[in-house]
Amino acid sequence: MVADNPGTLRWLISCDESGVGGAAYYGFGSLWMSWQRRGDFAREFRLLTERHGYEYECKWNKCHNRSHLEFFLDVVDFFFDRPWLAFHCLIVRKGMVDKSLHGGDFDLARRKHFAMLLTSKIRQVMRNRPNREHTFRIWVDPIASRYAKADEAVEVISNNVLGQVFGGVRPVDKVITHDSKDTPSIQVCDLLLGAVMDAWQQKSQSETKTIIQQ
Repeated sequence: MVADNPGTLRWLISCDESGVGGAAYYGFGSLWMSWQRRGDFAREFRLLTERHGYEYECKWNKCHNRSHLEFFLDVVDFFFDRPWLAFHCLIVRKGMVDKSLHGGDFDLARRKHFAMLLTSKIRQVMRNRPNREHTFRIWVDPIASRYAKADEAVEVISNNVLGQVFGGVRPVDKVITHDSKDTPSIQVCDLLLGAVMDAWQQKSQSETKTIIQQ
């Protein structure tokens, strides 16, 4: 007999951002897994680093070092080989942002776009399984913002948006800032987002040629 209440689905979303300097595009990435899988992820990622003897932070801007290329290729395979992982990102062309829609504040616009990525995907998950309760814990690398409580602002904005759609529920449990150096899931998000961003910034092709020629 199936229980009427199948329980709450708990999710962990690890996030990073890229291109917040003077680049033509900026973007936000999110790596998804069930909350119960976080231990599996950390353990398997640690085994991967140990097998390759990799002792540094896993970041996109480090993967062009040929001596570590096999490690980064295995990290990509690690992601695609696990059906319980998912990655989503949002890329924004900076020149198309109308600051007048955000009180003339480009910083606020970026935070809204980050919240937009989160709420769009969370809304989709909740609609796909309307008979289940959901909670979402969000880990973020320090957000590039002059606002000291940018993580709290994203939590409030996201819950307000989702509450309007789902009758006042507040599914975002917490948005917590984590140092990426100590958070492998954010590191993998950085790697995947960096690959996408470099394609949009039209840097990947030239850098790939450089690696091949070395």
